[in-house]
Amino acid sequence: MHIHILGICGTFMGGLAQLARAAGHRVTGCDSSVYPPMSRQLEAAQIELVEGYDAAQVAFEPDCYLVGNAISRTNPLLEEILDRGLPYVSGPQWLAEHVLHGRWVLAVAGTHGKTTTAAMLAWILEQAGLSPGFLIGGVPLNFGVSARLSGDDSDSPFFVIEADEYDSAFCDKRSKFIHYSPRTTILNNLEFDHADIFADLAAIETQFHHLVRTLPGNGLLLTNAAEASLERVLARGCWTPVERFNDAQGWRVEGDDADGSLQLWQGEQLIGRTPWALSGAHNRLNALAALLAARHVGVSFAQGLAALAAFENVKRRMELRGTVRGVEVYDDFAHHPTAIATTLAGLRHKVGRARILAVLEPRSNTMKLGIMKALLPGSLADADEVFCYAANLGWDVAEALVPLGEKAIVENDLEQLVGRIAGAASAGDQILVMSNGGFGGIHEKLLAALAA
Repeated sequence: MHIHILGICGTFMGGLAQLARAAGHRVTGCDSSVYPPMSRQLEAAQIELVEGYDAAQVAFEPDCYLVGNAISRTNPLLEEILDRGLPYVSGPQWLAEHVLHGRWVLAVAGTHGKTTTAAMLAWILEQAGLSPGFLIGGVPLNFGVSARLSGDDSDSPFFVIEADEYDSAFCDKRSKFIHYSPRTTILNNLEFDHADIFADLAAIETQFHHLVRTLPGNGLLLTNAAEASLERVLARGCWTPVERFNDAQGWRVEGDDADGSLQLWQGEQLIGRTPWALSGAHNRLNALAALLAARHVGVSFAQGLAALAAFENVKRRMELRGTVRGVEVYDDFAHHPTAIATTLAGLRHKVGRARILAVLEPRSNTMKLGIMKALLPGSLADADEVFCYAANLGWDVAEALVPLGEKAIVENDLEQLVGRIAGAASAGDQILVMSNGGFGGIHEKLLAALAA
């Protein structure tokens, strides 16, 4: 089969392209900006890329077009496909029909932590010899790729997927995860996000319940007991065994960021412990969910903990991009206030009293709408200084950050922002850059400015 993918450089669609290529299909694709790191992964997989959405691409004559959810009506190639009555389908639907069907799917859903938890789970299964396939919204450093069919040319029945609640395509406004039919499902947390497509938290809870309604009776649903929103979802009806975690009387984790340890507990019983490199309570909860999900497919806690000791995290999740003159520069994907707060808290526990310079680009669709601007000052409380890039926003960032006083600096010009950060930094400082985009290459600019 020849498939042509619209929006191929997105994390999900790019991973899907690699899976299709590995399955033996001919894959081509286009995007408005063919950019790394996904473009490099696709080129390595010998996938032909086209810049832009020119209607002339119908000359490829594929058997089917896969349409990413970033593609909307008025897109010239999509309009040509519709006018000609050519076959098309959403990425999640194609994935379900051609990759996931007949496999034991382990899905990780939630507002935060999906990528890291899915990467942990895939690594645990890998270390246990189960050679899982996976599709993850980031690049796990242990694997070096965001997607694969299975490991070591095996025919593994297991597939780990990051189960996103964002919509599937212009023609299918259901959440992506509705298509996946998982047997093992993690619900890490649930908060309001994606204000561009969801009116409120209740609308997202409805989508999560649609997922719950698809789970089999012989499956397992792992859910964070501390999340009232998830309890409301389950209260609507659940036909699958539920195991709660993050409960003082049940499954929980403890750890010490200073000495790099993780302990697994059931009530007052210590089940096991392991050294590990990650920090923060949020990552410990991610690890707990991954351990419990792996146990459902037969991986012992001892095996799981041993695997976590060698887990290297995901690119752009507290990734150290470089150290210059004693200043460390980190890159993180945090863009929701809760994720910003937990990421900062994890770094604070790790570095103690060292100064943290938080650098934020409010880039997500929700942030651009200003829906959560009132939560920003509180989410940045653990930072000693805050630098915010305010270009292309329709609301006043400086006004929103007034509660932070003089420690907040807002700039509309990226070069000026870099200069002010570099000028403020001194040996021993930690610069934490947070954005869900490329941020204009600010990490390299900062390292260069510090060196100069």
